[in-house]
Amino acid sequence: MAGVMTGFGNFTHAVVRAIPSSLAKEALRMNVLDVDLVKAQREHEVYVGVLKHKLGLQVIELPADESLPDCVFVEDVAVVCGDTALITRPGAESRRKETEAMRRALKELDLNIVEMSDENATLDGGDVLFTGREFFVGLSKRTNQKGAEILADVFKDYAVSTVPVTDGLHLKSFCSMGGPGLIVIGTSEPAQKALKIMQQMSDHRYNKLTVPDDIAANTIYMNLPSKGHVLLHCTPEEFPESAKVFEKLKDHMLIPVSNMEKVKVDGALTCCSVLINKKPKV
Repeated sequence: MAGVMTGFGNFTHAVVRAIPSSLAKEALRMNVLDVDLVKAQREHEVYVGVLKHKLGLQVIELPADESLPDCVFVEDVAVVCGDTALITRPGAESRRKETEAMRRALKELDLNIVEMSDENATLDGGDVLFTGREFFVGLSKRTNQKGAEILADVFKDYAVSTVPVTDGLHLKSFCSMGGPGLIVIGTSEPAQKALKIMQQMSDHRYNKLTVPDDIAANTIYMNLPSKGHVLLHCTPEEFPESAKVFEKLKDHMLIPVSNMEKVKVDGALTCCSVLINKKPKV
């Protein structure tokens, strides 16, 4: 096993995708809620702007596809670690064609592309938590054991453990990495059970940051040369109590980013980008 990834949280590029108008009415969702399309698009523009202008990442913006209402949630169609990209087989059949534009974008970045072609396998990137030391894969409505096994086979340098997701859409619907060795976790019983399983499965002792709202536990951590530790997290308007908890992270540059509309179709902060660390060619 590779141990700890050097430069965990270092990223140079992000792949994002525009929101199609079809998202408002046709995107998959666990609860029937009305989405304000204009607000969702504005929210997404701010999110992309943070990655591009505030953090200085090179952002590849893929166009929306009206026939793919969920296509803004790019995280689910690719898992990138190092210079390898696993193109997934999303659990929802209506989302399988989303992989095509992502595959082309990652090929252009010269990543090693691996296809998940087994028709018995399903995997959504929202179920994949990479800690820098190992992978945890949620077994959920969208991801199955076969999908987890293929991921383990592709990223052989790292241990891969599976975690049952009994409530919510994905593993990262209630957790994420908030820094090296730091898991941000929600307070619900399913979230706490999942954390217990992750702690039991791992040889490493992770620190935890517990937030009152499960979806607020979905954050984006980066460690950037010019910025240090950076955390994109929920806004005080959305989740005031959870937003206060992040203020404990005194060493982090904290960036609240609104996700009020996309959360109505089960979208979280990590869902809307695939982050890549591209080494300069020698």
